[in-house]
Amino acid sequence: MAVQEEQRHSEALPVICLAGPTGSGKTAAALLLARELDCEVINADSRQVYADFPCITAQPSAEEQAVCPHHLYGFLPTQQKISAGYWVAAATECVRAVLARGRIPLLVGGTGLYFQALLHGIAQIPRLDPAIGRGIENRLAKQGASALYDELARYDPSYAARIHPNDRQRIVRALEVLEGTGRTFSWWHANSMAPPLCQGPLLTLAAPLAWLEPRLAARLDMMLAQGALDEARQALQNCADAKAPGWSGIGAAEALAYLRGLLNIETCCRLWLQNTRAYAKRQLTWFRARKEAVFLPPDDPTIILEQARLFLDTV
Repeated sequence: MAVQEEQRHSEALPVICLAGPTGSGKTAAALLLARELDCEVINADSRQVYADFPCITAQPSAEEQAVCPHHLYGFLPTQQKISAGYWVAAATECVRAVLARGRIPLLVGGTGLYFQALLHGIAQIPRLDPAIGRGIENRLAKQGASALYDELARYDPSYAARIHPNDRQRIVRALEVLEGTGRTFSWWHANSMAPPLCQGPLLTLAAPLAWLEPRLAARLDMMLAQGALDEARQALQNCADAKAPGWSGIGAAEALAYLRGLLNIETCCRLWLQNTRAYAKRQLTWFRARKEAVFLPPDDPTIILEQARLFLDTV
């Protein structure tokens, strides 16, 4: 790919996006693209940013990351939350650096809202008083996620329908925006979108649930064998706050409940797998609604590589 040495910041930057549900084989496909096309991989998964959970969040191993440069994996402490805006700013900085080196930025992950923000722009919500967010966090601790989700659904049913009722971070953010601006998250997304920062194909591994289910079960067994619970024990020493953002992810939440004696190991594993499957189903639903998604078989690397090359031939 002929990459312009000087790319104006006002132009959308060329990238390849590789998406799909959890367990669909994105890492293996990304390494193939990296080898064949001279890519650097940029994480687009909101759970894989946390340093304390490389095994539980299925971050690429050290051997896999040695294949090519990897960015934005395992760089945040458990107590720090991440937003789509934070990620877009960090990812765009990485994209520009990769392009400056004459290589191809390959964004890999399953967080659909990150791809949406990168390829379609992000709402220009003004900076809010941090006290508003703290107040809603306190309400969350007292009332629980269900009560706040119901409140969000009354004021902003469109956005509430797009997120999980237990997604504490997004519930808090949406209520924070509502209280701080007097307008809903949906309004801001409809009326204040900035131009997209990047452009490129959304290559999506179309892995059906029936194909995913045995893979997800085998992956959970492998995580446990590789020390996922020991990883959670160490993370608990680093951050004992059960409400910290890093603990809210699937796997981390169930492991924490087990370590605190709230679940036995059998129930922990059953809920972990059950919640992972439910998450994969939500991811599939989200990507199917994206008009720009190019659906590809997860077990045919030749087609994935072919589609990536089709885009690069137009750049």
